[in-house]
Amino acid sequence: MRNTPRDKQGDIPGNVLPQTLKSALAALLGPSGFMSGASVPSRNHGDASVMAGAKPLAVLRPQTTEELAEAVKLCAEQSVAITVQGGLTGLCGGAIPSPGSVALSLERMNKILSIDPVAMTATIEAGVPLQALQQAAEKSGLLCPVDFGARGSCTIGGTVATNAGGTRVLRYGMTRQSVLGLEVVLADGSILDDLSPMLKNNAGFDLKQLFIGSEGSLGVVTRVVLALQPKPGWSELAMVATRDFDSAMQAFVRARRKLGPRLSTFEVMWPDYWSMVTQNVTGCSDPFPDPHDFYFLIEASGPEEAGCGAVLEAYLSDCFEAGIVEDAVLAKSLSETERLWAIRDASAEIEPVLGEHESFDISLPIHSLGPFAQACRTALNEAYPQVRAVFFGHAADGNLHIMASVPMSSPAGHTAIEKIIYDLARSYRGSISAEHGIGALKRPWLGHSRSPLELALMQNLKTTLDPNNLLNPGKVLP
Repeated sequence: MRNTPRDKQGDIPGNVLPQTLKSALAALLGPSGFMSGASVPSRNHGDASVMAGAKPLAVLRPQTTEELAEAVKLCAEQSVAITVQGGLTGLCGGAIPSPGSVALSLERMNKILSIDPVAMTATIEAGVPLQALQQAAEKSGLLCPVDFGARGSCTIGGTVATNAGGTRVLRYGMTRQSVLGLEVVLADGSILDDLSPMLKNNAGFDLKQLFIGSEGSLGVVTRVVLALQPKPGWSELAMVATRDFDSAMQAFVRARRKLGPRLSTFEVMWPDYWSMVTQNVTGCSDPFPDPHDFYFLIEASGPEEAGCGAVLEAYLSDCFEAGIVEDAVLAKSLSETERLWAIRDASAEIEPVLGEHESFDISLPIHSLGPFAQACRTALNEAYPQVRAVFFGHAADGNLHIMASVPMSSPAGHTAIEKIIYDLARSYRGSISAEHGIGALKRPWLGHSRSPLELALMQNLKTTLDPNNLLNPGKVLP
């Protein structure tokens, strides 16, 4: 569900695809792979961000790496820019077509090429939905380590391009930690084949790292070799109520000590988020009889076949004895597990309650999450008392999500909220993007998290790999 856009762009006047290029692309990709004019689907105008969509000059939908590379080459020869699109679930405007660009959609490159149960790897095309890979891995007794709420729509290519995080980062790391190999089409149409499935390869520079998290601005990811994990033999989940953030952090420290590598998830929810979800979202009723001032969701899993609630039950008993938790609900069935997860995953469902708003994805030292949330809430209330904001996130990896309504329905209203939150993040030495990327939305604020030297080095990389600025222009770099 998209937030209310800041304005409407629609068609960009004066931009027309050269007829020779149009004919060449149509011949290359066929009627199902090339769409222009009235045939361009509205979904390719934008993504899930608050930014206004824009109609691309055409939509290119190749089926193979070779088709994609030839299409990129043809566009490069006539200096036509390319906006790369995956599942269009991004929140930062990275997939919104740049002025005068074609949209390059990976949706037809959606094959799971192989799953190796011995090496525990998957080789997949970039257009494969994350959930499809998760299901295929599960059939082989394996686990895809990357997971987040948009799993049903997001693609592997977009996941790699943004170095996505999610709810399993505590145990398995960001997407980057699971990528063994990549195939990438460069800005001139050449194909970089770095699809090695090997865990160890110190033969010179690890070039794939350049493209992970680059949001399609350095090259187009077409195929991926992803490391999988053993599927846990058991998993336990509990929703826990406590008195405040500090108590939750005490519980987290205790969980790391007592559960060790079995700890897989530790998600936190402030009471503003909790009440908005449990009071407004169907199927997310409050599991506790009384209100509390802080909540966290904890999951443990392991390879053993036995678990049966014993691991978390012992941990929670210890927390109760120490006086650091007030109440807890331990899931006893799959339906109860899904019901508790639904509360944490309900951020999209509260968008209508907030109205026009913006979502923030801040990274901070773990100990700063509580003080930052309080300082942010105070600053927003002092500047704009009418603003409603909710706080939740992945506390174990220092990732705070904020959804804040805007004080006025205009670009100025969004900018005002951004300035308050990003200025505060800079003062805490945090990052303006933990896992969502930069795109176009956060591009003006990148200097809040990166030094002039870092930005200059990034620009040098961009100039080297894409000297004519044809891949996702206007994204990431200021």
